[in-house]
Amino acid sequence: MLQRNVGELLQELRVAQAGVQILFGFLLSVVFTGRFHDASGFEKTLHLLAVLLTVAATALLIAPAAWHRMLFRTGRREQILQVGNRVVLVGFGCLAAAITVTVALIAKVSFGPVAMGLVGGTAILLFGLLWFAVPGMLVGDQRRRDGR
Repeated sequence: MLQRNVGELLQELRVAQAGVQILFGFLLSVVFTGRFHDASGFEKTLHLLAVLLTVAATALLIAPAAWHRMLFRTGRREQILQVGNRVVLVGFGCLAAAITVTVALIAKVSFGPVAMGLVGGTAILLFGLLWFAVPGMLVGDQRRRDGR
């Protein structure tokens, strides 16, 4: 059972890692465009924030795979799973924030500060609801059904 849970965690991370890697590549390439050099200090700061959040998401989402590889013969699967689950949740939060900042920055450059607020607010609302609130509600529903 424990081996299956670790396997499921690592499989889920494969999906998230692909998205993080694509976002990271995009953010890194932006710096080398001519238009980036004309960006305001605020826009460059948002870009750097998105890069740093993506770095954090990358480190956090890849960590459980590295731990598994380094510790798989030490009988520590349960610890890898417990700590890995928490680290992945923080990594998802960083990924949601990185995507939100990135799309908000794109909206700002393309359409201005009002669009930045609308797009950024919509993105963070979607991530908050779909990635965090809905699973929380499902857990609450299950606990009510189980009488806990």
